Amino acid sequence: MNTIKKYLGLVWMLLGPAMVIFMFIQANDKISKAVEGVAKTNTILQWSIILIIFIPVCIGLIIFGYYGWKGEYEHLPENSNEI
Repeated sequence: MNTIKKYLGLVWMLLGPAMVIFMFIQANDKISKAVEGVAKTNTILQWSIILIIFIPVCIGLIIFGYYGWKGEYEHLPENSNEI
């Protein structure tokens, strides 16, 4: 089980930056295809909000993966005295 946690940590660390890159590509594509005027402004606003919310989530995913890769989750506390 610890091996699975370790390799999934690597997957999470790779998935975080991949998601950010994919979101920027999608944002650029959608903004460039929007019609000038209010529609383009609304699209920029929507994608700005999406990026502001999901970039910290991806950073947390990278941190979570780093701890998994380093083996921090190999022994989980079984009761409150071990914390």
